[in-house]
Amino acid sequence: MQAREMLSSHPTGTDLDESALAGCIEACFECAQTCTACADACLEESGGELDLRHCIRTDLDCADICETTGKVLSRQTEPSWDLLKAQVGACMKACQECGDECESHADHHEHCRVCAEACRRCEEACDQLLNALENV
Repeated sequence: MQAREMLSSHPTGTDLDESALAGCIEACFECAQTCTACADACLEESGGELDLRHCIRTDLDCADICETTGKVLSRQTEPSWDLLKAQVGACMKACQECGDECESHADHHEHCRVCAEACRRCEEACDQLLNALENV
């Protein structure tokens, strides 16, 4: 992705650690795509022995929250720092819950293992950005 390049080309720049911000944006969009694909794969698996409704729900919630977070973080003009902190915190929580759910199915479904890993990366990126947000 070109998050870092876009951030550095913005006329006003950013008050945040650009590396943490770009990393979080990229992790959010990657996680959104992965969670969407995992939910779709879980739908296909739904005829099996495991009830994957909760996994599908957490996947879709996480995907929506991650996508919104990536979009909000991409906007650099006059940000509301309190709103950004709340959004990134919500994203971190969604990733934690989705990662936990997908990990519980990872032994049976490869797509859940992949999704759990993407959720953990995004959770970590959100944590790093929250730390950077404390300094603004």
